[in-house]
Amino acid sequence: MIKNHLGYLYHDREISWLSFNHRVLQEAADRRVPLLERLKFLSIFSSNLDEFFRVRVASLRRMIKVKKRDLSPLQNDPMHVLKEIQKKVLQLQKEFDSIYKEIIAELERENIFIINEKQLDETQMNFVKRKFIDDVQPHLFPVVFDDKFEMPQLSDKSIYQVISMGKTDGKAKTQYAIMEVPVDACDRFVVLPKKEGKTYVILLDDVIRSNMHRVFSIFDYDDFHAFTVKLTRDAELDMDYDLSENLVEKLTKSLLNRKKGDPTRLVYDERIPTEMLEMLIRKLKVSHRGLIPGGRYHNFKDFINFPKVGHAKLSYPEFVPAPIAVLDKEKRMFDAIGKRDYILHHPYQSFNYLIRLLREAAIDPDVQSIYITLYRVAKYSNVANALINAVKNGVTVTVFMELHARFDEESNIYWTNKLQEGGATVYFGKPGQKIHSKICLITRKENGKMARYAHLSTGNYNRITARLYCDSGLLTKDKRLTSEIEEIFMRMPTPEYLKETKHLLLAPVNMKKKYLELVQKEIVIAKKGGKGRIIAKMNSLVDDEMINSLYEASKAGVKIDLIIRGICCLVPGVPGLSENIRAISIIDRLLEHSRVYIFGNGGKEIIYMSSADWMTRNLEHRIELAFPLYDEECRKQIRTIIDLQLMDCNKARRINETQNNPYVLRKTLPVQSQADILTYLKGLG
Repeated sequence: MIKNHLGYLYHDREISWLSFNHRVLQEAADRRVPLLERLKFLSIFSSNLDEFFRVRVASLRRMIKVKKRDLSPLQNDPMHVLKEIQKKVLQLQKEFDSIYKEIIAELERENIFIINEKQLDETQMNFVKRKFIDDVQPHLFPVVFDDKFEMPQLSDKSIYQVISMGKTDGKAKTQYAIMEVPVDACDRFVVLPKKEGKTYVILLDDVIRSNMHRVFSIFDYDDFHAFTVKLTRDAELDMDYDLSENLVEKLTKSLLNRKKGDPTRLVYDERIPTEMLEMLIRKLKVSHRGLIPGGRYHNFKDFINFPKVGHAKLSYPEFVPAPIAVLDKEKRMFDAIGKRDYILHHPYQSFNYLIRLLREAAIDPDVQSIYITLYRVAKYSNVANALINAVKNGVTVTVFMELHARFDEESNIYWTNKLQEGGATVYFGKPGQKIHSKICLITRKENGKMARYAHLSTGNYNRITARLYCDSGLLTKDKRLTSEIEEIFMRMPTPEYLKETKHLLLAPVNMKKKYLELVQKEIVIAKKGGKGRIIAKMNSLVDDEMINSLYEASKAGVKIDLIIRGICCLVPGVPGLSENIRAISIIDRLLEHSRVYIFGNGGKEIIYMSSADWMTRNLEHRIELAFPLYDEECRKQIRTIIDLQLMDCNKARRINETQNNPYVLRKTLPVQSQADILTYLKGLG
């Protein structure tokens, strides 16, 4: 779905996102990917789709409810978009089911069998019975219902079995019940005893099905049929800004209300009887646009924890980060950073270098203060623990915590309380303005003067995501950057507006303005016969002003390469508009997450890295940061990495007008950028 507005073309944001999730599904279909990893990509696809319905579809439904008409230039009619979404999701679901069946067949060729309750032999049945009685039954709490009884509140993170109970002789009226499958308390997958060299796995769903008569033993029924359903709810937090409560209290209450959000999707076993399905639709108040028929199993996100069985070749080999020899040899991180800038590439290089810096800062008697922004904090956070330890050692610690990091609110609330109890000062973002920048500033006394050390990053201070997300962070003592970072930290907790900075780009102050100026400069260079050049890597390209500026640059002859993981509302390759724009997306073992913006500048390249995508919310409504690379070695590393990604012909897909995700194919340059980047960084030593 492409919208034409004043001669500019835009892919619909939601359909473009579904195109991204299709690329994830392509990885599950790719036979070059190890077999058990293909199951994990099905899991990622499923988890992504859950969030899409909880956030984006819910947003469209709210727009329809309030009859919103003041749409942005990129937006299509919400009702029409919802129809397109359902059509596309049903297509993807069919492809998903086909890939799953193919993977199951390939697992069987590896002597790994996923079986259901009807395929158990006597020995396996006894094993499953014991497992059920000991580990599963204590967590089952069925609710019997009919048209007269209310349906219990269903969580959108859970799966449920809707059960019909009757008599095989037909002499009893059919009764219905619903029961949560306790995947939080029990493993979703049960590995059965090996038999003749073969591995057998049964899902928790089927362990329960095989013992349904034990669940309802007090009734005189002998005929049971269970169908799995999954409900997705609106995840928007309804915040009232009652001044009598603090922000943590208000957010905690709002998180409880999230569990009662309006339904946006009901995924159900397509074999479910019509009468049972219609009763569910009535009781759950689900729109027919939100009905998605599926197979026997739902919540495929649990397949991320599928047991490691079979030959080692069925999984990716262990990921071993590249060492940074100079940092490993230095006694103190401060000594190394004092000599030159370093850039850390996660997970190609270990996140532990950053933890080491914070740990050293926490015990160094010369360190005076630590300032840091936190957006998504891990459940067990070495970063937060290092900050608490620093306070114990007399360091002044100031944390800017973003409580509204969607789906990480509970973890952030937990660490807010821990940090405050430990003696750190914790500030929160202003209403409607998230703190999304990733920056840390350490002040230290050196030779009687105050020295500043900074870490500026494209990704979160989260050791868990740092193992999977490709991000980069700059370690620097450069006064041009550290002095501006200090000023930003000083102003963030005050009513004063953030001031324009000279070296750093700061949203919502001057970031978008500067990017537009840099694009315009490339246009001028191209019109004068020079080589206008732009390379931009980001997660999402949505802002209409930035898109239009790239269109104008293309028409002027500027050569533009885009590397975009997710949403791309720009339409590349359109004659007379975007024929000089090439856009690719790389989906591989790791999640591309860093943002890099390169401008040719007449041969004197300008390179920025950032926490911000080119989305209106990032550029105009959040506190974001983009930082220049001045150190030549850092610039060389980033340029090499970007060049490898632009040459990728294994995992890169073209983003085109039809959004059908064709692979980039080259016979002469067999580049798989993520593998080649790791090789390159290991070679640096």
